[in-house]
Amino acid sequence: MSNEKQVDSGRRGLLVATCAVGGVAGLATTGAFVSTFQPSERAKAAGAPVEVDISTLAPGEMRTVEWRGKPVWLIKRTPEMVASLKKTDALVADPNSVRQDFSVTPDYALNEYRSIKPELLVLVGICPHLGCSPGARFSEGPQSSLPDDWEGGFLCPCHGSTFDMAGRVYKNKPSPDNLQVPRYMYEGDTKLVIGKDEKGEA
Repeated sequence: MSNEKQVDSGRRGLLVATCAVGGVAGLATTGAFVSTFQPSERAKAAGAPVEVDISTLAPGEMRTVEWRGKPVWLIKRTPEMVASLKKTDALVADPNSVRQDFSVTPDYALNEYRSIKPELLVLVGICPHLGCSPGARFSEGPQSSLPDDWEGGFLCPCHGSTFDMAGRVYKNKPSPDNLQVPRYMYEGDTKLVIGKDEKGEA
């Protein structure tokens, strides 16, 4: 009888020890599992606003920066590029960006220039059609895959969508919307913040 009690006592002790170890392992696993839902510092930084020095951006130049894993174009338009927008008003599908099918255009870009200042254009360089990246075709006149009266702008090589110098899509093209204007703001005359404006972060 005493032997049976000793065996039961031994088993009970082993069972308790096993459960304790299992519980600790379970907590450790749960902790590791939960931690995978916590955004890393890199992930947080990827969504943060981006500051860009625009002091050296020359007229006619386009610079690309990354924001939230997307290419964002900064184009310093020449007076001729700005003037071309009046010529393309009647040729584009949504000249005032009121359709809002693909993305919401900030209030300060609901104009012919689609920008705060006429000379500086800020666009997300992704075509709303299938996510391709259009190429810059700033030179005017006849060119391959472009009309003879081309005023300068962007061409998506995937399915031929064309956009003017404000990122407005031409009529009867596959893209359902204009190129996206992200939220942005100026900090002085030489710094631009992408992904944030006076209303807060995007």
